[in-house]
This record gives sequence, C-alpha cells and structure tokens, in this order.
Amino acid sequence: MAESSRPESSGRVSETPVEPLILDRWSPRAFAAAPIAEADLLALLDAGRWAPSAYNSQPWRFLYARRDTPDWERFLSWLIPFNHSWAQHASALVYVASHTVTSAAGQAEPVPAPTHAFDAGAAAVLVQLQAARAGWATHPVSGFDKDVARAGLELPDDYALNAAIVIGRQGAADILPEGLRARETPSGRRPLSDLAFEGRFPTQTDA
Repeated sequence: MAESSRPESSGRVSETPVEPLILDRWSPRAFAAAPIAEADLLALLDAGRWAPSAYNSQPWRFLYARRDTPDWERFLSWLIPFNHSWAQHASALVYVASHTVTSAAGQAEPVPAPTHAFDAGAAAVLVQLQAARAGWATHPVSGFDKDVARAGLELPDDYALNAAIVIGRQGAADILPEGLRARETPSGRRPLSDLAFEGRFPTQTDA
C-alpha cells in the first residue's frame, strides 16, 4: 500500500482545534492518471467497514472499478458529462449503496432501516479520511444517471444508490479546463454558529 502520510496543508483555519487530517481533506478535480492496486483500494474501503451503524447493521456497500480494468469505462459512463470530464483521469470510482431494510429481532420480515443513508455516509467519510492519510485524493459526487447506474450495478430493489467517490492521485490544476482551474482550491465553510444550535432550531427573529 502507499506509504501513509498527511495531505499537504489546505490552509484552512477552524474556530476550534479540529484535527488537521479533517481540515486538510478536500475534493480536488485534478487527478494524475495513475493506477491503484486492488489491495490498496480495499485497504481504503476497509476503513469504512468500521463506521458506526444502527444496531450494527452495516448497511453500506461499496461497488468499485479501477482504471485500466474491464469495468472502468462502464462505471465512468454513468457520470454526467461534467464529472466524466475530470473523473476519467482518476484511479478508481466507487459507488456507495445502502440496504434500505434490516432484520429486526422478533420480526419475521425485514423492516425499513431509517438510518441507512446516514450510516452509509459515515462509512464514506471514513474511506475519504483513510485515503487522505494514505496520500490519495477523493471527490464524492452525486452527478450520475442513477437509473442507468443501478441497472449496470445490478443493484437489488431494496438497496439505495447514494453517491460515488472518485479516488486518485492529485494532479496539477493546469491539467483541468481553464474554467475549472480557479476552483481547484479547498472551499470554505459556514461559521459554526450557522450550523450548531443549543436546545432548539432558531426562528427567523433569532437570525
């Protein structure tokens, strides 16, 4: 596997002592066309296996293709043209699905799993942090044809297709179309006071 290392500093500054690994993770679009060994990719996905989930149901599923393998172009073809234009240079594409039902104690039939997407999101974040630690860049996307991707993945009806994660070695911004180069920088975030509230959701007059 690639030697573990922290990503380069993103220059982000937090109001609180957030871990550098979290601050420095961002979503580039410039990727160097480098292969990734299956063992290396599976080591990243294994981090997601350790995410928390309701009743330890582990509803997430990772369906992947690596560049220079038979499934690569098929996985890329489901992306919208904008995402395809830059993701084609990456090393792997991982579609994240989640089981929408679960087997509850005392229930003869599966019942809805209301937190399946939340749990899958937690697993996806751990994959991205593990990737950053190992020197890989990631960019999660929602822009793909979900119906065509579902069919291509042969996803059962009781699974939701949530997102995809583009994984690769970060490349120089000048490989991107001119219109994207200025956007190839870590984005900021809203102030914490806009996102975290004690006791209740603020009313219009509180804003």
